[in-house]
Amino acid sequence: MAEDRKYRWVGTRPIRHDGVDKVTGRANYGADFALPGMLWGKILRSPHAHARILRIDTSRAEAMEGVKAVATAADLPEQRPGGATDLSNNILARDKVLYHGHAVAAVAAITAEIAAQALDEIEIEYEALAPVLSLDAALADDAPILDTARRARGMDDTGPTNIAARVDFSRGEPDQAFASCDVVLERSYETQTVHQGYIEPHACVADTKADGLVEIWCSTQGTFTVRSLTADVLGLDKSRVKVTPSEIGGGFGGKTTVYLEPVAALLSRQSGRPVKMVMSRDEVFRATGPAAASRIELKVGATQQGQLVAATARLWMEAGAFPGSPVQAAAMTILAPYKLDHLFIEGFDVVVTKPKVAAYRAPGAPQAAFAMESLLDELAQQLKIDPIDLRLANAVAAGDQLPYGPRYKTIGMKETLEAARDHPHYSAPLGENQGRGIALGFWFNNGLNSSAEVYLTEDGTAVVVTGNPDIGGSRASMAILCAEELGIDVMKVRPIVADTETAGYTDVTGGSRVTFATGWAVVNACRVIIEDLRRRAAQIWECDLEQVAFDDGRCLPVEGSGLSHDPLSVAEIARKMGSTGGPINGQAQLSARGAGPGFATHLCDVEVDPETGHVDVIRYTAIQDAGRAIHPAYVEGQMQGGAVQGIGWALNEEYLFDDEGRMENASFLDYRMPVASDLPMIDTVIVEVPNPIHPYGVRGVGETPIVPPLAAVANAVKHASGVRMQSLPISPPRLLAALQEQAAE
Repeated sequence: MAEDRKYRWVGTRPIRHDGVDKVTGRANYGADFALPGMLWGKILRSPHAHARILRIDTSRAEAMEGVKAVATAADLPEQRPGGATDLSNNILARDKVLYHGHAVAAVAAITAEIAAQALDEIEIEYEALAPVLSLDAALADDAPILDTARRARGMDDTGPTNIAARVDFSRGEPDQAFASCDVVLERSYETQTVHQGYIEPHACVADTKADGLVEIWCSTQGTFTVRSLTADVLGLDKSRVKVTPSEIGGGFGGKTTVYLEPVAALLSRQSGRPVKMVMSRDEVFRATGPAAASRIELKVGATQQGQLVAATARLWMEAGAFPGSPVQAAAMTILAPYKLDHLFIEGFDVVVTKPKVAAYRAPGAPQAAFAMESLLDELAQQLKIDPIDLRLANAVAAGDQLPYGPRYKTIGMKETLEAARDHPHYSAPLGENQGRGIALGFWFNNGLNSSAEVYLTEDGTAVVVTGNPDIGGSRASMAILCAEELGIDVMKVRPIVADTETAGYTDVTGGSRVTFATGWAVVNACRVIIEDLRRRAAQIWECDLEQVAFDDGRCLPVEGSGLSHDPLSVAEIARKMGSTGGPINGQAQLSARGAGPGFATHLCDVEVDPETGHVDVIRYTAIQDAGRAIHPAYVEGQMQGGAVQGIGWALNEEYLFDDEGRMENASFLDYRMPVASDLPMIDTVIVEVPNPIHPYGVRGVGETPIVPPLAAVANAVKHASGVRMQSLPISPPRLLAALQEQAAE
């Protein structure tokens, strides 16, 4: 249970422990690492979006001077049923290529230039097939089927299909309930394929030892995930793979899987030398995991007073070349913030000839919220109800049931809405061609498995060892939690992100779970140390353990115990560790439950140029319940970053393909992400409704911020221009066409 007490370090803003190395350039990122005798690896990628591989001839490449290894899917083990078949086939295509840029072969050579030249010497014969580039194309009666042997999970066997899976949730009798509604709105919404936009490309070095042990250094959000997936693809025991994380130059969910690592390990095994691989920006766009394109058909019924009665939602999401879109998460989140006695949600995972999608901050939830929050904005306008009042009237609270089963515990949804309503931004005047949008976002957050070790040095400082790569300031939050528990200065804590042979098993840095779950493990490890410190103090004082208390970094006699000793600080006891039992270490591990859902309310003001369709975001405020903000500056950074990414998703970002399935804008020059000059300052308001499950009240904060912006921007554009955009992005050509169509009516 979260404790109601004053804190010394929680809620403060110490400088980040890794800051000096990063600002001075000493920190090592994925592409910085090198080993003696290292080779360079390159990948040959498919020129087709959909084709059968008829023949591969690598003999000329193998004969080139300086080439030390060449690999294809034939060099990977066959996967057992239910194994890593899709992952293996994505890493190196076996029988078919399923998107433009799909990896087909790989080369390792003494220089990057020779490796690139060797790729040109590999002969591949393809039988080109029709690409499948949209949901409509994938679901058409005459659609080319990507995998004729696959059957849709969760559906009756209808034969070969591009639907990989179906999910559904239901409650009450929505069809009957709609008949009692005063107003029913039914709309369709679409979003396109977008990329996370991390600045650092995927990079790794792999070294396969003579005994078969594989060592990997890479940029990743999850070292244990890399270990597991690489071992699966190569047919190795997990213990035969060691992974060391570099610093990470952005991930946002996109670095939770593997692309290069098994290939580099395979080339290293063949050559007997370490192999380094670094993707180009073009490769990152064409061959890594973007966010899923979506289509959502949503129907909502309400009373004239604004009480929501019933809703149905049908969602289709692109998985890319292999199953695994975030449609289940989208289905779980789309109606979750609102009380509804009658609902039905159905989602479909659909394969298309595009790169296999990956996570992107709250995967599936931004697309779902775009639909629901856009429709609620329209409903509020039709009923002439303030959009915040409409949401407050229907907001879930503790005890209400989620569409997928569990009941809410303590949550902060209403508090974020009230903070938005009371914020000066909400009542600020607007000018000509300007509009204000509001949207709510929900993410359920994750707990999963975490380990931590804390040990004291001889002078009483602490070292915290965890296995989560730091992508959002988690080193600082680990240090703060440790310092708070042990009562020592936060700068006397050294947080370390360790490799898979040093840290205990820890799940991926994602799901907004690290400060919640791994931080909880750190707290528990510190409490093991505190009990040990009490025991040692009792030994020094020659008293019973029950006579010793611990408070604010000191062991002291329990009041009324009859002891008169001066308090012993952590440092004083640590100096005596050799004579009181040896090293002072604490270990903890847990499968964390009760992550605590996150809610955010965003306000967005835009100005629309009616002559060009250009949209300027002129003011933006992000309000979010953080449970308790361990390091407020990093919470604010997460809120601002999610807002910026969501603004880009709403206004400009999308993958553009030609008719043959080739991506046409695979660079930051042509893939239009917002930069600082495109945006105002993003104001933030942290709401704190402590999560009662966590010892410090923590809720994850990293994913919820990207959920509201798509709808907040679209709603603002509607109020600025009069045009309701139901398909993203709201790029100037699209909005201008809609404005012209409206003017012609």
